[in-house]
Amino acid sequence: MSEPTRRRLLVAGAAWPLVARAAASAPGNALALPAVDLLDGGRLEVGDWAARPAVVVFWATHCPFCKRHNAHVDKLHRLQANAGAAALRVLGVALDDDAAAVRRYMAANGYAFPVALDGGRLRPLFTPRQVIPMTCALERGARLLQAWPGEMFEEDVLELPQLLAPRAG
Repeated sequence: MSEPTRRRLLVAGAAWPLVARAAASAPGNALALPAVDLLDGGRLEVGDWAARPAVVVFWATHCPFCKRHNAHVDKLHRLQANAGAAALRVLGVALDDDAAAVRRYMAANGYAFPVALDGGRLRPLFTPRQVIPMTCALERGARLLQAWPGEMFEEDVLELPQLLAPRAG
């Protein structure tokens, strides 16, 4: 078993009881997600959530762990931009209240992934946990596959497309 796979299994096993506390956000359940306005002026509509798998990362500009983690998320986003129809959606959800400060943070760090402000409405739909960063993987149909609290290794973030790939059978 490869080291990244072993880490992913260990983290997934440790996170299971933490994520399963909220019945709506339990792995395997479809989440009722709202339309989301993005800071770049775009909009993620309700139906867009079910169209393809997604990685949603909750973070804040003041968090040094988030800054390192977001570099991996940005790399994933850039790789997915070239994946065509098989691409998964990557979305950052900033827990900050100041949209201008989040835009400055994104520009200063050279991040290109789409971002929305949470406003206290998205994170509770995914997990009751208050840990940041919090990375959530959604299968097609907006079904929560898993939520990982804390900073992840780059190779684990970059393996998320394989984890979310449709399985034969």
